[in-house]
Parts: sequence; C-alpha cells; structure tokens
Amino acid sequence: MRKLVYLSLGSNLGDRAANLNAAITRLGAFGEVFRVSAFYETEPVEFAAQPWFLNCAVKLDTKKMPKQLLAGILGIEQAMGRRRVQKNGPRTIDIDILLVGNAVLDLPALTVPHPAMHERRFVLEPLADIAPEQRHPVIKRTVRDPRDALPAGPPAVHKIQNKSATQQAGPTDG
Repeated sequence: MRKLVYLSLGSNLGDRAANLNAAITRLGAFGEVFRVSAFYETEPVEFAAQPWFLNCAVKLDTKKMPKQLLAGILGIEQAMGRRRVQKNGPRTIDIDILLVGNAVLDLPALTVPHPAMHERRFVLEPLADIAPEQRHPVIKRTVRDPRDALPAGPPAVHKIQNKSATQQAGPTDG
C-alpha cells in the first residue's frame, strides 16, 4: 500500500545544499520523490552556538512501512556522516518524518505526526511550499494555519533561491 510521506531535511555542516540534494537523491531508493520545497536558511533552535541550517521539505510516495522508512532514513544519515554527539547539535544531515498520510503513531522510536512540527517555522515554511492545505491529523488544521499563527521574529527563516535538482519533479498539488 502506497503512502504519501512528508519529510523535513536540514544540514548545517559542509556544503549544506549538496548535503540536502544528496539526501533527496538517496530518498529515491524508498519511493518516488514527488515534490521538494525551496531551500530555507534558518537560525539554529535550542542550541544556538552552531552554524545556520539549510532546510527543505520533501513529499515522498512510498510503499515502506513507517518503521522501515525510519530505518532507511537513519541509514542515509549515517552514510552521510551524521554523528549524534550533542542533542540539537551540528549535523551534516537530519531527516525527520513529519507526516505519514493521516496516520497517528506513537512508537518507541517514532512519533507521527512529528510532535513539534506545528511549533517550528523552519519546518512549516518549507512544508507550506509543497503542501499548504495538508491537514495535521491531530490538531486538525492545515500546515498553513499554525505557520501563520507563529509569532514573527527569532528564530529567523529566510527563503533562498538555491533549489534542488528535483524540486520541480512530480505533481504540483499539495
């Protein structure tokens, strides 16, 4: 059974755009990458003494079950040099599962929807690029609603013109 999955990707070490593009390419092993948002330069959250991030959102059509997808994502992160040394610390790549269709999961290693996604502008801005009307299955609001309700100001999130090679792939609906 195919599922539409929304992912958040971030990088703040090395060539951030190249890291995002490499991760997007590798995600193709788990299904079809339908949409990729613009890239956003974002101020670090919680642990501020680190380089700024480059973030984007990806819409993936996959047959993988959520735990299988998570295992694959962790494999991508590890293969790309991700080391979990410090919570919220610098990383070559970070890939979070935000939504899996309308599923609500609370597993030891995976919570879907991502528990903090509706509070994070660095997640909601890119996600709204590709799925503004997608409904959060717990709070029952579109992606655009909590994004618009967030206060202005820190942390900063700036859309940049650098785009991935796969950004225009797939359907244009959200």
